[in-house]
Amino acid sequence: MTTTGGRPLRADAQRNRELLLSTAVRVFSECGPDAPLDQIAKQAGVGIGTLYRHFPTRDALIEAAYRNELAVVCDAAAELLEAMSPVDATRAWMDRFIDYMTRKIGMADALRAVIAAGADPYAHSFELLGGAVRSLLEAGAAAGELRADVRADDVLVSLSGVGLAAGSNREQAGRLLDLLMDGLRYHPTA
Repeated sequence: MTTTGGRPLRADAQRNRELLLSTAVRVFSECGPDAPLDQIAKQAGVGIGTLYRHFPTRDALIEAAYRNELAVVCDAAAELLEAMSPVDATRAWMDRFIDYMTRKIGMADALRAVIAAGADPYAHSFELLGGAVRSLLEAGAAAGELRADVRADDVLVSLSGVGLAAGSNREQAGRLLDLLMDGLRYHPTA
């Protein structure tokens, strides 16, 4: 839960914040870094004052939207492991990563503007994503489903390659992810 001044946000304020963040990702992806903030507020169903209460600047909104997307994909690893086998959770997480990467690419111009202003929205991205992948790989190895000798950073680089190579072709991305999963599976030798 997000806090302001050390206090948790009220449920309606948290809901408004989440609506603003998801809408911002979509609008910045469609319109670029100069997307009108009032358009984001309107599409999120809130007033412009609500947007500015949560995000005092355009850069703050862009950075928060990206970090929210990162948190969603990273948190999904634990949620998926609770709901399915490690191998199925890993494959499902890969789909979510590709969705995240597609949104990040869509926001590239907006993120570049934030970086040009001196911020680093990517500061901990690789570390957080690596932790999510590591949890999936460790659970899969413990269950005897995935190889124990695979590094999380290698999987992340592979996933990034799939995302860049397949672009918006989700069918091809799915096939490439299946190939990657085949390489991750543990195959005991006879």
